[in-house]
Amino acid sequence: MSISTTTQCDFVLFGALGDLAQRKLFPALYQLERSELLHDDTRILALARQEVDEAAFKAETLERLKDRIPEEQRDPDSIKRFFSKVEFMRLDFLSPEGYDQLKAWKSDTDAPLLIYMATPPLIYGGIGANLKASGCIERSTRVVVEKPIGHSLESSHEINSQLAEYFDESQLYRIDHYLGKETVQNLIALRFANNLFETQWNQKYISHVEITVAEKVGIEGRWGYFDKAGQLRDMVQNHLLQLLCLIAMDPPSDLSADSIRDEKVKVLKALKPITPDVMEGHMVRGQYTAGNIDGKSVPGYLEEEDANRGSSTETFVAIKAEICNWRWAGVPFYMRTGKRMPEKLSEIIIHFKPAPHYIFDPDQKHIANNKLIIRLQPDEGISLQVLTKDQGLDKGMRLRQGPLQLSFSEAFNTGRVPDAYERLLWEFIKGNQYLFVRRDEVEWAWKWIDQIISGWEELGLAPKKYSAGSWGPVSSIAMIARDGRSWYEDV
Repeated sequence: MSISTTTQCDFVLFGALGDLAQRKLFPALYQLERSELLHDDTRILALARQEVDEAAFKAETLERLKDRIPEEQRDPDSIKRFFSKVEFMRLDFLSPEGYDQLKAWKSDTDAPLLIYMATPPLIYGGIGANLKASGCIERSTRVVVEKPIGHSLESSHEINSQLAEYFDESQLYRIDHYLGKETVQNLIALRFANNLFETQWNQKYISHVEITVAEKVGIEGRWGYFDKAGQLRDMVQNHLLQLLCLIAMDPPSDLSADSIRDEKVKVLKALKPITPDVMEGHMVRGQYTAGNIDGKSVPGYLEEEDANRGSSTETFVAIKAEICNWRWAGVPFYMRTGKRMPEKLSEIIIHFKPAPHYIFDPDQKHIANNKLIIRLQPDEGISLQVLTKDQGLDKGMRLRQGPLQLSFSEAFNTGRVPDAYERLLWEFIKGNQYLFVRRDEVEWAWKWIDQIISGWEELGLAPKKYSAGSWGPVSSIAMIARDGRSWYEDV
């Protein structure tokens, strides 16, 4: 690729020895280099508090890279080029001392400074203050910060206000890695480029929507963080509400960042509050107990290493959400997410209403509706379940349900679907904000989540128990069954 088609930058990574940087960010940056998307003169400065020299840092990062990158994608020339761009500097993020070295490093070029804060959100403000005081922040500076930002509306407002002291909203890129998934981006194309779907995308033709994000893993050493957050704050406020917004938003006037984000905010504002008087029928909290996954015994949440034995933190949430607007009045959005589920799965299922008059075999009436299945993982793709006549002379007019299926890796012969962080880092480097989250989105999401948490506390709702390896508490099945429906995998 010609050097003129890529964007030179000075990329500074705070928290370069942390799990996020080593597990996701360096592999994503390497893949961008391998695809020749990083400018020849781009520099990557890795910042960490640990006292290690540059050679040791590069050696450790290379070993971690080999764990994440398949052997057939480890190109020696690409690896050499990539690490020639990487430098290391020890820095105490919250101390002004040392930022003069960062300023001196930056003064070597006129390239825009791109900053990635792979750190706890509580220190975003401190880093911003030191960057400002040292003169590192310019109008061209851009900053990525990780969600979730805060643990409530109040704490989110505080962190966002600290960031706003040093950075304009146009400089801030709040990252949600789900928005980088190929399928999530295809939601916009699927809906707004295909009149076939957009004309049907409303309460007249859609009966209900399911959003499932299931994890097989447990806590994985994150007990200290997770027990304070829980699945509602960790997953629903973050990922599931973003998916809901992309499904439910009205058509934007164009593909600019603010046009898309304006429509997403309208959805969040229209979410019906789940108040204590309706909470029992609209919400289920769960916590996994010991069970079996893939034939192996796994401990319960309260039996995990370093567990707080009296914890009432939820590891599963199911919600019946409603959107109070003309497009979605009367259409429930069933969302669920949990740990220690039978499989790792992220999918959205759009259930279309059946034809107004059914003329086929009455025994098959229960299958007489179309479903659009949008898979985010494990294999990204889209499947439309349609009804056709069963084959054979003896079948008469019996129906069969089958998919019109699009698997991205197969259909486009890519062999590899890029990781979400690759897409997001590339858009960040180019200065495109449309896949990142605006401040008011974060705060409207927290407002809706906060009233749910307040209702839990008012009612004293303890999490229901469910065995590891199951699809959650029985009450989550009852919640959707009361509406005469069932979760997709139960059909």
